[in-house]
Amino acid sequence: MFNNHDALAWLLLAGHVLLGAVAVAYISARRRPATAIAWMLTIIFIPYVGIVAFLLVGFTRLPKARRDKQRHVNELILARTEGLDQHSHREDWPKGLSTLVTLNNNLGALPMVGGNSVELLPDYHGSIAAMAREIDAAQRFVHVEFYILVHDAATKPFFDALERACQRGVTVRVLSDHLASLMNPGRKETLSRLAVMGAEYHAMLPLRPWKGNWQRVDLRNHRKLVVVDGQVGFAGSQNMVHESYNKKKNISRGLRWHELMMRVHGPVVRELDAVFVTDWFSETNVLLELDTSPVVLDQASHLVDAQVVPSGPSFENDNSLKLFVSMIHQATERVSITSPYFVPEESVLLAIISAAGRGLSVELFVSEIGDQAMVYHAQRSYYEALLRAGVKIYLYKSPEVLHSKHFSIDSDVAVIGSSNMDIRSFSLNMEISVLIHSATFVTQMREVEDGYRANSSELELHDWIKRPRWEKFWDSAARLTSNLQ
Repeated sequence: MFNNHDALAWLLLAGHVLLGAVAVAYISARRRPATAIAWMLTIIFIPYVGIVAFLLVGFTRLPKARRDKQRHVNELILARTEGLDQHSHREDWPKGLSTLVTLNNNLGALPMVGGNSVELLPDYHGSIAAMAREIDAAQRFVHVEFYILVHDAATKPFFDALERACQRGVTVRVLSDHLASLMNPGRKETLSRLAVMGAEYHAMLPLRPWKGNWQRVDLRNHRKLVVVDGQVGFAGSQNMVHESYNKKKNISRGLRWHELMMRVHGPVVRELDAVFVTDWFSETNVLLELDTSPVVLDQASHLVDAQVVPSGPSFENDNSLKLFVSMIHQATERVSITSPYFVPEESVLLAIISAAGRGLSVELFVSEIGDQAMVYHAQRSYYEALLRAGVKIYLYKSPEVLHSKHFSIDSDVAVIGSSNMDIRSFSLNMEISVLIHSATFVTQMREVEDGYRANSSELELHDWIKRPRWEKFWDSAARLTSNLQ
């Protein structure tokens, strides 16, 4: 005869079985097998904690309304850019590049266009000064979008230039990530400075449930870009903040972030601005005018073809992931990767190992130290497999943190932007990358990588496998958590 305790036990068991069934039917849909298995095991073995965790961080796409806005702007971009992809040096493209360009166009709606000049900016303060100079030349508008945007001693020249632009009557629009602003010192001072100068500011992906602004907490806008008058643009890895991020623990450890930005001039700048226009529309419901002016392509041989590739949870596909994997598979000589957070999705890892197995020269630049413990240990768990495959791994020496994000294949195709080569950047963060075809540009990137190599120690397999067991344990444990997304 059942008593109350028996009834409760059977009720809990039925709930457990129901949760397991829901996990199998719902969680496995449209997820990578490893991710689905990780979530199902979590819910099966710690059911009620697991389901709460899934409800908080288990949804990898933004709300439908925001995804609808992305599709709407994509349609406008496609209508505006018909035939624009013909303005390029297509006859000089290496075999396979046209399929990459088509893939990116289908995923992100932005074409590959020629007639651009590109300059790498590897100096942290130098890049801020370069942006300030262009803002001082602005006549119509300045569009600013950074994951982290802070007014401090290092960024003062940038904010001073914005203020001067406002005083001249230039329209200044500014976006920064809401959660990143809350988590970094100087938020109130920064917002006050923007308000006083007359810039129009909005937070990206705000967490304000009382206003209906809510999504998975860690779906963030990680993009970094500046557009001036639609003529000059900047993109890359650098946030607009002091190289220590103004955090006491970083300052006490002497940590400084090393970045790589680029300055671009030419038709591709309108594509950078299209990404800003999309994000502005998502946050304000105001759709700014897209540049529809005719493109006159300068056929000078030193000018490069470039394609902007936006990605993130506002898209239905993992745009960056598909591009990166396709690039690595198409490489015939060399693959060089720089990523501060390297936690590769299975297809990326297989592509890299396969490239090394095909006899290609494959190298990876990462930091010797990490500022995020879980990511740091997770990425270390992949080193042994890479080393055994023949991948050369260079550890950029502390106290600098190598935060640059770029990679190249062979001698004339490269990607630079805000996207790490990790699962978070592929699926959870809104990112922006630029695909570039130019032997001259890749040569310049090689010079930057030579600088990394000179300030790095090469990791050797025989030393790595001898590291302490407790380190191996934490590396493996952290790797397991990377699939809970």
